[in-house]
Amino acid sequence: MPYFNIVAQTNEDTVVTEYEPVKQKSNSYQSEAELEKEFIRMLTEQGYEYLKIHQEKDLVDNLRKRLEILNDYRFSDTEWERFFKSSIANQNEGIAEKTRKIQEDNVQVLKRDDALTKNITLIDKKNIHNNYLQVINQYVVGKSEGAKHDNRYDVTILVNGLPLVHIELKRRGVPVREAFNQINRYQRDSFWRGSGLYEYIQIFVISNGTNTKYYSNSTRFNSIKDANASSDKKGKTSNSFEYTCFWSDAKNRIIPDLVDFTRTFFARHTILNILAKYCIFTSENMLMVMRPYQITATERILNRIEIANNYKKYGDISGGGYIWHTTGSGKTLTSFKTARLASQLPYIDKVLFVVDRKELDYQTMKEYDRFEKGAANSNSSTAILKKQLEDDKAHIIITTIQKLSTFIKKNKEHPVYHKHIVIIFDECHRSQFGDMHAAIVNSFKKYHLFGFTGTPIFSGNTGAVRKPRFFTTDQTFGDRLHTYTIVNAINDKNVLPFRVDYMTTMNMDDDIDDEQVWDIAREKAMMAPERISKVTKYILENFDRKTYRGDKSYVYNALTNIEEVASAKQGTVEEIKQKQRLSGFNSIFAVASVPMAKLYYEEFQRQMKADPTKKLRIAIIYSYGANEEETAETDNGLLDEENSEDTSALDEGSRDFLEKAITKDYNEMFHTNYDTSSEKFQNYYKDVSLRMKNKELDLLIVVNMFLTGFDATTLNTLWVDKNLKMHGLIQAFSRTNRILNSIKTFGNIVCFRNLQKRVDRAISLFGDEDAGGIVLMRSFKDYYDGYEGADGRSYPGYVDLVEELRSKFPLSEPQIIGEQNQKDFIAQFGAILRMRNILISFDEFAENELIEERDLQDYLGRYQDLRDEWKRRRERGEATDITDDVVFEVELIKQIEINIDYILMLVKKYHDTHCEDKEVLVTIRKAVDASPELRSKKQLIETFIAGVNDVDDILGEWNDFVAKEREKELVQIIREEKLKEAETRRFIENAFRDGEVKTTGTDIDKLMPPVSRFGGGNRTAKKQGVIDKLKGFFERFFGIGGVYAASNEEQMDKVVTYDFTPSVSEMMVAEEPMPYGRRED
Repeated sequence: MPYFNIVAQTNEDTVVTEYEPVKQKSNSYQSEAELEKEFIRMLTEQGYEYLKIHQEKDLVDNLRKRLEILNDYRFSDTEWERFFKSSIANQNEGIAEKTRKIQEDNVQVLKRDDALTKNITLIDKKNIHNNYLQVINQYVVGKSEGAKHDNRYDVTILVNGLPLVHIELKRRGVPVREAFNQINRYQRDSFWRGSGLYEYIQIFVISNGTNTKYYSNSTRFNSIKDANASSDKKGKTSNSFEYTCFWSDAKNRIIPDLVDFTRTFFARHTILNILAKYCIFTSENMLMVMRPYQITATERILNRIEIANNYKKYGDISGGGYIWHTTGSGKTLTSFKTARLASQLPYIDKVLFVVDRKELDYQTMKEYDRFEKGAANSNSSTAILKKQLEDDKAHIIITTIQKLSTFIKKNKEHPVYHKHIVIIFDECHRSQFGDMHAAIVNSFKKYHLFGFTGTPIFSGNTGAVRKPRFFTTDQTFGDRLHTYTIVNAINDKNVLPFRVDYMTTMNMDDDIDDEQVWDIAREKAMMAPERISKVTKYILENFDRKTYRGDKSYVYNALTNIEEVASAKQGTVEEIKQKQRLSGFNSIFAVASVPMAKLYYEEFQRQMKADPTKKLRIAIIYSYGANEEETAETDNGLLDEENSEDTSALDEGSRDFLEKAITKDYNEMFHTNYDTSSEKFQNYYKDVSLRMKNKELDLLIVVNMFLTGFDATTLNTLWVDKNLKMHGLIQAFSRTNRILNSIKTFGNIVCFRNLQKRVDRAISLFGDEDAGGIVLMRSFKDYYDGYEGADGRSYPGYVDLVEELRSKFPLSEPQIIGEQNQKDFIAQFGAILRMRNILISFDEFAENELIEERDLQDYLGRYQDLRDEWKRRRERGEATDITDDVVFEVELIKQIEINIDYILMLVKKYHDTHCEDKEVLVTIRKAVDASPELRSKKQLIETFIAGVNDVDDILGEWNDFVAKEREKELVQIIREEKLKEAETRRFIENAFRDGEVKTTGTDIDKLMPPVSRFGGGNRTAKKQGVIDKLKGFFERFFGIGGVYAASNEEQMDKVVTYDFTPSVSEMMVAEEPMPYGRRED
């Protein structure tokens, strides 16, 4: 219900509330020139001044004129030259420094001729309408300025003479991605030429008339940084384009057409607000442009504060409200900008941001610090919170519900209760909020209360409520100010959809309706030893397939000093990260109770001991005896809280079990020193959290912990043996659907209980009744045969894609001739790679693969050859559009499998012809060349071919050969680097088992030679040299050669041996993809 009767409101919303598209569409303009002309005409109608500026001299002259008008000051020629060279076009400054001048240092100091100084404003952020908007087109940067080619930019928006927004247009029918790629070409070749004014661009807009998207300059300057950091240019992946996004109205309806986009996004107040208020330049030099739904939520809260202040509605539900933004949509960024802008209101004394757990306090503070160093204050105790509440300079304070409750209990009277306060609660649906709300109402007198939640409590899902005074989110906080559901987020590609498998584990019907009670007898049956064993066996046998372990690898920025960070007080130890190649993803196993968690942990240990090839890095965590019987009275699905700071509520048996799991298993696995005592358990919790994010744990067994509020992009699978529903179900599922790269395309949910009805209800509640087709992945048949989407479009299946590939690009043709044909082939084969990436997780796909392995290798070889050829042409500086207009699915190539048996069969065939059939050698070479991974083994294969005997058991001969070469090379590395032999062999075993070389943690240090008392050189460089050699060794021998066994028999009792030959095939690993910045939430 509305609390204010507003007759007229003059505020200009940045995001239009509801947009009605115009009838005149951009598809009326066929050519690029016509589209550009109409676009400029619309801008001039909206108050932009059109200038015929095409050269740098005119651009600089106009800049001077506009700054003089804005600052009401005339530069002398010497003053302008000095100011321009030092403060605007400083040759020592790049994109990051120029971005900082727009976002943070927008007032520069001029040294006048009379030795006095004057502040010169580049962009007025306090009164945005003081800024002047102009538009230019066909600006030229040519060879005379040092560019390799003549570049002609489409349309640029000048703000006070500075180019801050650039628009690249393509004619109708041309993919909008080509406009994106053209901007990348300009970045490489010419934006930085001359005075480098185009490095001031903050936002790029790309359009083909029908589809229009925008993005920040971060993608661009991070790609420059990555390119400069390594001489080896990495291949692009489709991820770079994922940083572009659509504009929309406040009801989350996208506005793709250029005509509509121009009327909304380029409205004067909108574009100026975005540039002045809704960009965030992080401490990592990343420029983030807020999404429309984030801007809307921020402005709705600020608007409510202003109206409530005018009406003197303090300390009342009418002065607040809540934001429903789904989990993973970037609530932290929205709350930060809201808190920052609210703290700048002249009548607001403080902003409190309240989280529900200590670890989220630390996590939020880290994020806030990343957005703006020093903008917020966190506290490790109630005493520090008290000091901050009394400090007039502490404008934004992050704290926990517990600390704020303690402060209120200890301070019945305090001056802060009469201050004008904004209080923002994160995850405001949490169960303990009722008591806290009452305490605030009774203590603070002049406050505005706001909440953020991904899963609100409605009247239909309140369940049995102990305190009916506060049970729905509306009743607790007031109006819902904005909504952005999981359906909106998936449609916008901000989070991934879910794929849910339901595994039958009992003969009896284990589907329980919400009205029924999960009785103790049924739960006891669920813990039967046979069932626990069956579920454990399934997870171990299917873990690699579900998480892609040993199959797909990618580069990740991993934390290297986890134990130090986990054991230190908040923020006292700097996090040290380095890029590392990881294999696959990791998972959480959510179980019903502590007794069940213990049974599963023991069963995993037993089965892994019986079959070491199924070895996983497993941990367990819980803090009290939560189970489903205790929470049956509440029907809303909220997960009970477990205390991450204390295990004292556990019964003796459960605590002893956890103590052993931590001190014996976990500490031995990671060389740590944790236990269940209060402080060390807190550090254990943080350590587990960090290792999950680092993908150092494969599987974490939990009861309720980590199922809400925990974000790890490397997590892709949730195993469920627990009666999840409503809030708890969506929150738990959402741990898996954070976007990471093009390999991770959905969150994997494996249910060992029949939760299908509950899943449908929850998705309907928090999305809409038709949300299932968007939130959940489609069936195997749909992806395989094709389907018709909700939009009425037909989507081709795998069968259609393969048929078209064979028809257009038959392998009988020796090569693909012509750039357009090559582009079409790359697009078609890339579509097949993306579809296979989805299908490969379905059990049915193995029996329905349409492309024979040999054909797949041939197509892949052509794909790689084209990529290598265009890479060489780019490095030679040849003009070639095709290298940017196509996207190579570099990450997805790694999923293509090649059978080493196939190559050995060819070797046998070659020797059967007495080494005369040279065509066989060509076939072998093609198979090897199909993958950069196999190219690293090429010398091994060629040496084997040259020296192999004419024997029947070619596989045995190959395994013997590889084992000898592997042992010889490992011994050589150990001797040359003076490494500890037993530790080195154990390290290599673990690498072969895990499918990756771990360079974080202490394992690598344990195999290094002792440090000399007299110094003895640079140990860091020595360590890096060892890492490089071991990585090279791993790449050559991973996945081939049968059993790896320690050669020294004295070590056999210490070193377990495994068979590392893949059961079916060997993975192929492509070049490392270009790592772009994380799509923050």
